Amino acid sequence: MQDYLLRVYYEDTDAQGVVYYANYLKFFERARTEFLREVGYEQMKLMQEKIIFVVRGLELNLLKPARLDDKLIIKTSLIKLGKVSFDFEQVASVNDHKIAKANIKCGCLHSETFSPSPLPEYLHTGMKKLLLT
Repeated sequence: MQDYLLRVYYEDTDAQGVVYYANYLKFFERARTEFLREVGYEQMKLMQEKIIFVVRGLELNLLKPARLDDKLIIKTSLIKLGKVSFDFEQVASVNDHKIAKANIKCGCLHSETFSPSPLPEYLHTGMKKLLLT
């Protein structure tokens, strides 16, 4: 599990002054990217290898609102790992209160054919170390 810290900016909020719901997806995306950097994930390198990651499904539950200037902690855990697909659980909190939770299902595709492609071996091996057991 890894923590990703961020602050809510004005641009993240809606007319009611709370984080616009779609922005949680952006926050979670950033946290997953940083989580995978630990094991050698580099988007540019994978693009050169003609590999892309895609979100193939998600479940997002918004529990409480986050507001302007709140400090968010996003906890990311890898909960499932296959040869082509991998799933995350992510929880956003403010002051130790859960405000959003997501289960994100991802997959690995060949960038030209958009067909399923195995994770590169170095990345699969590294991700195994991050897998919650």
